[in-house]
This record gives sequence, structure tokens and C-alpha cells, in this order.
Amino acid sequence: MPSFSATIITKNEAQHLERTIRSLGSADEIIVVDCGSTDGTQEIARRLGARVLEHPWEGFAAQKNFAASQATHDWILSLDADEELNPDAQEFLRTWKTSAPQVAAYRLARRAWYCGRWILHSGWYPDWKIRLYDRRRARFEGAYVHESVVTDGPVRTLPGEILHYTCDSMAEHRERIEFYTELAAREMFDRNDSVNILERLIMPPWAFVNAYFLHLGVLDGKAGFHIARMAARYVQRKYEKLDALRAQARHS
Repeated sequence: MPSFSATIITKNEAQHLERTIRSLGSADEIIVVDCGSTDGTQEIARRLGARVLEHPWEGFAAQKNFAASQATHDWILSLDADEELNPDAQEFLRTWKTSAPQVAAYRLARRAWYCGRWILHSGWYPDWKIRLYDRRRARFEGAYVHESVVTDGPVRTLPGEILHYTCDSMAEHRERIEFYTELAAREMFDRNDSVNILERLIMPPWAFVNAYFLHLGVLDGKAGFHIARMAARYVQRKYEKLDALRAQARHS
């Protein structure tokens, strides 16, 4: 009969963390790895029964792997602090614990709440994520952004969904783009990626077309339009920041 540890990495997540932890009622332990919160995140986690560890930021994948390494159990359920398991996923986990798993990991669909509505298109759904895994056969990889679990065994789909509470406003979305494009540009710089003039001209509008038309963002209404517009902005800002890093390197 498997036991599992739930892991969450945090920094100033007081707004969301209680919802996340309360969705993990079947976990045998909850570990919160925090890197310097000042908004009461650690106190909320402890009040709800989580074990809190402080650890300096090393990147998304490294931080999540550290959390897994500190767990008591080999099966790990990793959630972000702005996520929760829906009731179907919670019920599955209670049932899952009554039999021995025959796979290395499980994936779940992730549904995003964005500016007041659930997003069902725009390339954001079902957004499959491997989050329940055997740490002996799987781990997070990814140097800067887009970390994901890599396994050396079979993966099955877990019933239910992860509910992801993303942005409540366009201002918040723009802030997130600025944060993630910093990481994406740094990753491209370290890999010495090249971007030609044609890519610079085509890729931002292509990101809009891909999200809004090919991934049916038009069916998500006004939110779908904003998601597509911000997808284009993401690409443009990533290239601009890559140029800035290269200019800085030339003059250093």
C-alpha cells in the first residue's frame, strides 16, 4: 500500500497556500520548501500541519527536486502554491493508496482560472502535467523555465484535474511575462541560441495566431484574445531581453 508525500515550493504565497494544502488531505505528509517569504506563508503552512523547510532559490526544477529529496516517502505529489486538486483527483488518491502502483508516474490535466473564468482552449487545456511520481524513477528537469518530470518508466493518466489559479488581471499577467522572459532569455543566452531576422518578424504574430485561432482561443472570449496577445508579447520580450544580454556581454 503506497504512502505519498506532497511537496510545495513557495515564496510569498499566503494568498493561495491554504487552498492548496487543504486539497491534499490524503497525503501522508506535506512539505513546504520556502525561499524567503515575508507575507506569513511559513506560518500558514505550519498552522495547517505542513513541515516547513527553508532553502535558497536554485531554480524551479532544483527546488522541487530538493523538496522531493526531503520527503519521507518515495511517492511524491508535487503541486505549485497556486494550484489545488479538484474533488475527482482527491478521491482517486484515496483509492490509489489501497493498491500497489504499477507505473513510474501519473499525469493530470490542468485547468487554468484566468481573469475571472476557466480557460478550456488557447493551448492552455488540458495542459497535461506529471505530478505524482516515484522519486526513484523520476525527477524534475529544466534549467530555467518549463520544468517537467522526466521518468524512466510508464506514465498513466490520473482521473481529475489540477486547478491552476493564474492571473486575476492583465497587469498581473504582464508582470509574470516579465519574470518568465528574463529566465527564458537567460536560457537562450547560455545555450548560445541564434534568432534570425525572419524569426523575429514571424514568431510573435505566429504565437498570437497559434493561440487564438489554431488552439481555438476565440472560444474563450475576451480572455482568449488577451491570452493570445500576451503569447505574442512573451516571444517579443524574450527576444528583446536576449539582445540586451548579448549587448551587455559585448561591453563587459
